[in-house]
Amino acid sequence: MRHTFNKTLLVTSIVLALGSQAAFATNGMAPIGLGVVQKGMGGAATATSENVMNAGTNPASLSNVSAGWEIGAEVFMPDRGATITGNDMGGGNTANGSYDGNGKEMFLIPEGGYKKQLNDKHSVGVVVYGNGGMNTSYDRPILLFDQTNTTKPGINLEQLIIAPTWSMKINENNSVGVSVNLAYQQFKATGLSNFNQATQTSSVGNVTDRGVDSSSGIGATIGWQGKLSPTVTAGVAYRSRTNMGKLDKYKGLFAEQGDLDMPAATTAGIAWQATPKTLIAADVQQIEYSKVKAMANLNTAGGLLGADNGSGFGWKDQTVYKLGVKHQVKPNFAVLAGYNHAKNPLQSSQTLFNVLAPATVEDHVSLGGEWKLNNKANLAAVYTHALSKGVNGSGSIAGTSGSGEANLNMKQNSVGVAYSVDF
Repeated sequence: MRHTFNKTLLVTSIVLALGSQAAFATNGMAPIGLGVVQKGMGGAATATSENVMNAGTNPASLSNVSAGWEIGAEVFMPDRGATITGNDMGGGNTANGSYDGNGKEMFLIPEGGYKKQLNDKHSVGVVVYGNGGMNTSYDRPILLFDQTNTTKPGINLEQLIIAPTWSMKINENNSVGVSVNLAYQQFKATGLSNFNQATQTSSVGNVTDRGVDSSSGIGATIGWQGKLSPTVTAGVAYRSRTNMGKLDKYKGLFAEQGDLDMPAATTAGIAWQATPKTLIAADVQQIEYSKVKAMANLNTAGGLLGADNGSGFGWKDQTVYKLGVKHQVKPNFAVLAGYNHAKNPLQSSQTLFNVLAPATVEDHVSLGGEWKLNNKANLAAVYTHALSKGVNGSGSIAGTSGSGEANLNMKQNSVGVAYSVDF
């Protein structure tokens, strides 16, 4: 009966994730962490082993958590917008004004995980999570994107990973692991008719208003986790670039004929059991946006949209710093607190395209708790706030779009809840 229930839970988790309306804009377009407890600690998870969701960050941690399952969800509430100033498109036309990008205000992001202990050395499991994405849905047309002034601009990108995972204990203090990242993404764009012409794109008709397109791909994560002393644990994980199939309906928008891969990331962390009740963890992560042309190419690259050297979002690589604390207040209750910082990947000269993806936030603070309901079940809840941050354009609007600047802003709130059971 238990085995059947576990299978049902896992399938349910996957179905929920596939149906989610995820929209991230945190560390670039990546979540600050994978798992509710992990987000409560600022995303620091490479050297810790709190529950099965740690395997999403470092598959080696699967050896060091209890066998069991977890299911959770986050309600994500971004507040994004843009302001156009000093714009003159000629003929008395201007795009000046403030635009609200919150056509959809709330998003549900499910997660789930499962672990089975095979023997003293080997563990297997699976984690399911939203890898990242972006959503904007503006309240009115923007002439810079649609001179017919009829269609509101916006994009919706959702990315999901289902990661079967294997981990092995090398000895009492060290473990290694690997995950196969089975990835799926959906994308939709509207209101970009100004770019859907032969002077702007290599594939007229495949830029905007084509409905939802999707693609899948595969990558891997490898990791190590080890005890350096009775109170200090370290970990390192590398997630490869995930090669995705092309988004054919939007091959005239994204560089390399609609190729939007998920970037590689390297994470290293350390955790210190400072007292029997207090755990302190820290991670440093490097996300390689510069290796994905659709994200990295400058919109002054000179090539047509969709071409190998076609305009992109001009994102730079991002270094993320994560710090978390878990303090056991009572035997059945622990407080979680975290801080996450990363300079946003946008460049001030590239803000025009990033009106569609204003990933400007840099600082996140989180606070939560974890309750032990009985000997096997736990409940966790976390609130995360991304402080308001803007990026003002500098030479961001030029050429056929005239003059002026595109200024971006964003802040975020989210609430997550997770329930886990140990076998």
